[in-house]
Amino acid sequence: MTSKEFIKAGLKKWLTGACDQMKNILVTGGTGYIGSHTAVELLKKDYNVFIVDNLSNSRREVLDSIEKITGRKPSFHQFDLCDRKSVQEFFSRNRIDATIHFAAFKAVGESVADPLLYYRNNLETLINILEVYRDNSLDNFLFSSSCSVYGDQSRQPIDETAPLAKAESPYGNTKQIGEEILADTIRVNKFSGIALRYFNPAGAHESGLIGEYPLHPPSNLVPVITQTAIGKRASMTIFGSDYDTPDGTCIRDYIHVVDIAKAHIIAMERLLDKKNKKPFEIFNLGTGEGNTVLQAIQAFEKVTGVRLNYQTGARRPGDVVKVWADTTLANSELGWKAGQTLEDIMRSAWKWENQLSKVLI
Repeated sequence: MTSKEFIKAGLKKWLTGACDQMKNILVTGGTGYIGSHTAVELLKKDYNVFIVDNLSNSRREVLDSIEKITGRKPSFHQFDLCDRKSVQEFFSRNRIDATIHFAAFKAVGESVADPLLYYRNNLETLINILEVYRDNSLDNFLFSSSCSVYGDQSRQPIDETAPLAKAESPYGNTKQIGEEILADTIRVNKFSGIALRYFNPAGAHESGLIGEYPLHPPSNLVPVITQTAIGKRASMTIFGSDYDTPDGTCIRDYIHVVDIAKAHIIAMERLLDKKNKKPFEIFNLGTGEGNTVLQAIQAFEKVTGVRLNYQTGARRPGDVVKVWADTTLANSELGWKAGQTLEDIMRSAWKWENQLSKVLI
């Protein structure tokens, strides 16, 4: 073998080894709001990202935006995770080292109006993936959970040891049941998983290229605010002004979506590196501070200079009165802490709203 051939063979061996070491991460619902931001953070850390999404509430163009931000495009697979056969075929064709499971319907009001839609979609997708994990001895599963599992709690802030109250909506109940399904499956199948209970994700990527933009009218507060401000909505309604809070409106813990995405990377690496202390762990993701709906509106008006047209209305079924996180466990165990403020959230969301027409032409 000549020296040139030796160098070429060595380079090929090195490249092959490097490829073998790159982990393949499945992000279900990866063209959605939190999924797309998490895909960006994964690609920035040189993971191979596989996205499965049926595009029922997101857009294919998000993939182009992810590529513009990172210089890489994820491997995209469009199918419905409720289709058991398609799920099995995907895993048979692709080696997956960890799964981050976002795919779920998430509108509280819609879940109250059509509970069976939520129970079928949110639970069947989870079960189909976990069956593949069981049958193929796979490992490392992150579950996108929610503070809605806590129900209406009198003690605030809420930590992970709080007993779960009855869920206020079918959506919240699917997250409670989903955690139970995952915990029971892990107990008998010997793989590891983490459920991340995040509070109220909001904001957008600093580039203005990805953000919250569902196909259906949003029910989350921040996109309702920005759509009202830009004129897509004539006005917005605050649901309830007579709650037992400082100004009568609901209290939430608004956390920047990029902070949440970064927490998913840390939690996933905890599983990959076998640093988890129990087979199934649960962490809150929030800022540790509660803000009322009116305070959120005031923060938006402060950073943008735009006055919002809003009125108060009746309470909305399924809404809890107040909820914010105790993040001590995530801070100490994951070494993670939210870094962006409510004003940062509003500033980035407004930038995203103003660039939407340019991004998705």
